[in-house]
Amino acid sequence: MQRRIVLIFIGLISLSLALAWVSSGFASLQGWGTFLLVSLLGAGILWGGLLATQRESVPRWLIWLLLGAFFLRLILGVFWYVALPLWGYGSSAEAAGYVMSDAHQRDMAAWELAQSARPLWDAFDSYRSVDQYGGFLFFSSAVYRYLGGDVHHPLMIVLLTAAVSSLAVLFTWAVVRRLWGEAPAKVAAWLLALYPEAVLLGSSQMREAFTMTLAAAAVFGLVLALRERTWRGGLWLLGALLLSIPLSPAFTLLLVPVLGLTAVFMIRRRWLRDWRLWATSGVLLLVGLAGIWFFGAQQSQGDLTNPITVLQDWIERTGIWQTILSQQASGWMYKLSQSTSPDFFKWIVLVFGVVQPFLPAALIANGNWLWRSIAIWRALGWTLLLPFLIYAPLRALRKPRQWLILSFSAAIWLVIFAASFRSGGDQWDNPRYRAAFACLQIGVVAWVWVSQRRSSDPWFRRMLIGAGLVILWFVPWYLRRYTVVVWPVVDVLKVFGLGLSSAMLYLIWDWVRVSGADQSPP
Repeated sequence: MQRRIVLIFIGLISLSLALAWVSSGFASLQGWGTFLLVSLLGAGILWGGLLATQRESVPRWLIWLLLGAFFLRLILGVFWYVALPLWGYGSSAEAAGYVMSDAHQRDMAAWELAQSARPLWDAFDSYRSVDQYGGFLFFSSAVYRYLGGDVHHPLMIVLLTAAVSSLAVLFTWAVVRRLWGEAPAKVAAWLLALYPEAVLLGSSQMREAFTMTLAAAAVFGLVLALRERTWRGGLWLLGALLLSIPLSPAFTLLLVPVLGLTAVFMIRRRWLRDWRLWATSGVLLLVGLAGIWFFGAQQSQGDLTNPITVLQDWIERTGIWQTILSQQASGWMYKLSQSTSPDFFKWIVLVFGVVQPFLPAALIANGNWLWRSIAIWRALGWTLLLPFLIYAPLRALRKPRQWLILSFSAAIWLVIFAASFRSGGDQWDNPRYRAAFACLQIGVVAWVWVSQRRSSDPWFRRMLIGAGLVILWFVPWYLRRYTVVVWPVVDVLKVFGLGLSSAMLYLIWDWVRVSGADQSPP
């Protein structure tokens, strides 16, 4: 045991020296002591996660995967820090080594606050332009003030986000294992460790690196509370919710109904006759209305005393704002908005947001090699996940019905549509909002994968090929936009119609083919 501790400490010193060397521009080891303190904190976070789940009989391979997920995120964070100033587009965020401009602005504000004589609580009031809620700014400022020394080292926060975000792998494994067994849990752990959006957020100074893990911890607590009926599960659930509030009240507001929906299906056999569940549902509804009033009233022009009016006004204003953003983000979306009715265009924006980042656009659009690689990597991850999420409720409806998968699927699509409605076609905000609930998405995908391997369903193949056909029709359309390729179909709705028609024809053909083969005489 002592030898292991010594080796870990030597490893942390080596890591601190390496990070200090990179952070100084490969010029010196200045600041290695502060990196050592932060490394000890990061190691404590990982060790605390393992201690918290020790009753789950964590296997050795998962410990190594947890460490691998941490180092993957940290190494990528270091890569962004070194590569973006060299191969980026030259923006101030890239020049400082940040892969996201939001992270750059918030981290610089955190360093400024940490170096000032002002109290850290100012993070919640005086920096709304760089951190809407203030929680992550407060955390970053505290790290810089008490551990950071006199030189700004952005990689310190990257080290902590890498440690915290990698814990989502551990909690997701624990949730899936308790619900569906060892095989789907192993698949889920590997998928989340490598899922591009989760890795990207874990390698950046972004709050979603924290909310992703808090969502997984909250679901883990819910499963413990309902399956074991112990105080330990309730503490995990309550603790995750309380910690998420200062980071993002909007995330908490969405997490509460997701947990409520999951809980109802987990105890579906007695929810109709249990008054406590009805009372809980009523409380959740009131919390939701209060939250919508709180966030919507700031911009509402209607009757602020009526939550329904505030809700309606907030939805209308959000829809208008996302329509404007989508028009500004894409020339063809602007043209489409001019040729369709406003109400219909809002639905187009909603669907457009669901498929972002879109793989054909990432493959064909212009850009330097680094940003194109990031775009393709992110788009590939989401494109592979999406057909599984579409198919999951269809498989869950087969007898015996998988009610828990149905509840997870309902929660997942609530999050996807909420993110799409909130951020439309935005290439960064929309994916990171839904990635905060990656534990649910990855868990369902793992269940589908293992279930399909155990009992093959032809509709799974049809779903994958059908989705591929829809995507394939957009390849020549994007080639026409960015290259000299001539393609006669210009209207994007017609392209989508061709893709959908091709998918439907394939589904019908394959269904008839399989049905005919089943009925043929031996």
